[in-house]
Amino acid sequence: MIAQKLARDGFAIFGHDPDVAAWAAAAHDVGLQVLAQGGERRHGRTWFVGVDALPNAPDGSVHGVPLAGAWRAYVDAPDLWHRAQLSVVFPRYPQQDAGESVAAHRFRRNRDAAHVDGLLPEGQGKRRHLREPHGFILGLPLDQVSASPLVVWRGSHLMMRAAFQQAYAGLPPETWGDVDVTDIYKETRRTVFETCERIEVTAAPGQAILLDRHLLHGVAPWAEDAPGEMRMMAYFRPLVSPADWL
Repeated sequence: MIAQKLARDGFAIFGHDPDVAAWAAAAHDVGLQVLAQGGERRHGRTWFVGVDALPNAPDGSVHGVPLAGAWRAYVDAPDLWHRAQLSVVFPRYPQQDAGESVAAHRFRRNRDAAHVDGLLPEGQGKRRHLREPHGFILGLPLDQVSASPLVVWRGSHLMMRAAFQQAYAGLPPETWGDVDVTDIYKETRRTVFETCERIEVTAAPGQAILLDRHLLHGVAPWAEDAPGEMRMMAYFRPLVSPADWL
């Protein structure tokens, strides 16, 4: 059932799992310590995105609590895990940063900053290149706050994958990072907005969210009446070869 949902929808939400809950509790305490140390907050200090910020061990564990759960049956887990990304959203997200264009801020507010991971915007023109081919995206909620949830577009992974296959057709994988895919990426993203269902994904500690690597996803704005002081998530995105990515 889970495998079918992943193939069809591009994402799956796992029910409460004691192993996941134990890891989330340990990671939450460590996450608060990371925040207390400072670090960059963007979008008017309403978003902390700490890439490799959570100091988990190479086996994924936090303070000896293993990174485990039913989700492991559906991924090709790496031998060594990277330090998890710590994503923390605060009330009034998103505010406009100094230097951020009106168009970019509007897209973040109205389109949830929808993106496919690994295609990094580069240069003044923010041109997209494949720099970080991830095998999958694993999201682990660290608190009970449901404000500003993860957003996905159901089935968008199929459309995005087809577009990338077209963009890289006939080219050796080692050269894919040199290919500017901005235009086909944006065109396909527009089609996704028109045809795919937008879903706000809420989950609590003890649950896990698994995303296909090509799924279009983002973060919803913090609703004015939503309770909570912050919403904290940990993300694992293990790297694979470009050939395996596609």
